[in-house]
Amino acid sequence: MSDDLAEVERIAGALLRSIAPAERRRLLRAMAKDLQRSESARIGRQQNPDGTGFAPRKKKVPPRPGNYAVKFLYPKGAPEPRLVLMKSWVHEGNLLTGFDIEAGGIRSFFWDKVDRWLPLESDEQNKGAGKFRRKGSIRRTAMFRKLRNGRNLRAGATDREAWIGFAGRVSEIASVSQEGLMDRPAAKAKPVRYARRKLIEINENETGLILESLLYHLSFSTEWR
Repeated sequence: MSDDLAEVERIAGALLRSIAPAERRRLLRAMAKDLQRSESARIGRQQNPDGTGFAPRKKKVPPRPGNYAVKFLYPKGAPEPRLVLMKSWVHEGNLLTGFDIEAGGIRSFFWDKVDRWLPLESDEQNKGAGKFRRKGSIRRTAMFRKLRNGRNLRAGATDREAWIGFAGRVSEIASVSQEGLMDRPAAKAKPVRYARRKLIEINENETGLILESLLYHLSFSTEWR
């Protein structure tokens, strides 16, 4: 178990040692699942283990849509690059996103893959097109939506320990917020320091939850009875 569970280990150690390894593994797995659900729910509430809210994201200055049309060939290096006429666009990072008149919808293009910028004809400047409107502001507000699901926030046990945590690349991403580390928000962006947001840390309530879970499962264990 984690060092954070030392108190529970002292209380429950004698009970666990009296159980056969297979049954002990089953109980520890159930305890890990209980803790996984509790931690996932807390992350969903956007709270640190002490009940304080996660530090909010830094507010971004919204990109200003271009008030003129652009015309270019895309992509660079293609035998016959496509002619793109775009209106109501924004340049954000390495992407140019806007209403592609020929495609009849919102499209994104890599800025550095534009083959050549072309001059506009007089009738193209005012050519009708839809407007690019940014969507999903509510969705962007909630942090760590994917990190807290069962595929990324994992739980497991052996006959000696129970654990929860993140694995692989997800673990690297989570540790940036967990420890308040420096990282690049995008591949070509400058490193920035992220606010510290505790994703995994067992608090007193969860310590009690684990002990209650242990006693509950032991009370229904055939080997314990």
